[in-house]
Amino acid sequence: MVLALILLVLFGLSFLFNIQQFAASLVPGAGPRYMHSAGPRLEEVLLEDHDSPEKVAVIEIHGIISSQLADPGGFGMVEVVKAEFKRAQQDRRVRAVILDVNSPGGEVLAADEISRIVANFQEQTDKPVVAAMRDLAASGGYYVSAPCRWIVANELTLTGSIGVIMSTWNYRHLMDKVGIRPQVYKSGKFKDMLSGSRDPDNIPPEEKRMLEALIEQTYNKFKGVVEKGRSRPAAAEEGRPLREDWVEYADGRILSGKDAYELGFVDELGSFEDAVKRARKLAGIAQANVVKYQPRYDLGDLLRLFGKSEKTSLKLDLGFEPPKLQAGKLYFLPPSFLQ
Repeated sequence: MVLALILLVLFGLSFLFNIQQFAASLVPGAGPRYMHSAGPRLEEVLLEDHDSPEKVAVIEIHGIISSQLADPGGFGMVEVVKAEFKRAQQDRRVRAVILDVNSPGGEVLAADEISRIVANFQEQTDKPVVAAMRDLAASGGYYVSAPCRWIVANELTLTGSIGVIMSTWNYRHLMDKVGIRPQVYKSGKFKDMLSGSRDPDNIPPEEKRMLEALIEQTYNKFKGVVEKGRSRPAAAEEGRPLREDWVEYADGRILSGKDAYELGFVDELGSFEDAVKRARKLAGIAQANVVKYQPRYDLGDLLRLFGKSEKTSLKLDLGFEPPKLQAGKLYFLPPSFLQ
């Protein structure tokens, strides 16, 4: 009986959804609104109402920065962030953006794409982006903050960790103990680079130099993003310029918000409310409503969720969500997150 009731409810939802799409098709120019090809659909949520026609939009960078799917609609973090900045760009009432960062970093490519989205948004719209660092804005979390026109951090914010890391496992000795020997056929000398089944004594020294050169190239890009981004507030004669010896502290070390302020990595010590005040000041407005964007789902999304088949898994709650890292992939992450 329970199964019959569930099927009846699903049939009713499906019927209503079809009626909805049929009615939409009768409206001239309505088009296929249920298609997701244009990106995630967003709705605006009011966080602070100051009875103002102007807005300050909050865009969140929370958790591991990754290209993996971030919401039930099937879109990744980069796609969602890109859509949010596009919404803020098209809305003439949005005068500034707060980049709300609480992240240890993540994938190199995903962080770089978000960083470019922030930089391009400011160049194309002349709307300031203010980074508001929460508990953690390290490595890739700082990478996406660097292009912002202004950076606000708490004294106890953990930031810095400027660097690149790559990790893998070598389990050859374990295989030898249990009597397993790999059989590898490859087309080139380095085709099995980073393979964990190789004998460490047979890894050519050239391979190590190649990997170090790759990491050094990405690290230099990180330093370039920091130097270019921090020149924006310094040029305005209001923000803090980078200290001359800042490169010495861009060696992967974690910095407190206070230390980052002294070195010129952030412009102001304060809270999220201070970041909002700074955004209004940079935008030249006295007051503004504070809004944020969140994905919007309709009946079609609900039906797709019913149709998904997920594998049953056991999840251990450790109080945080550990990152799903892939061996041999470059990351902007503190070393402790790779253990």
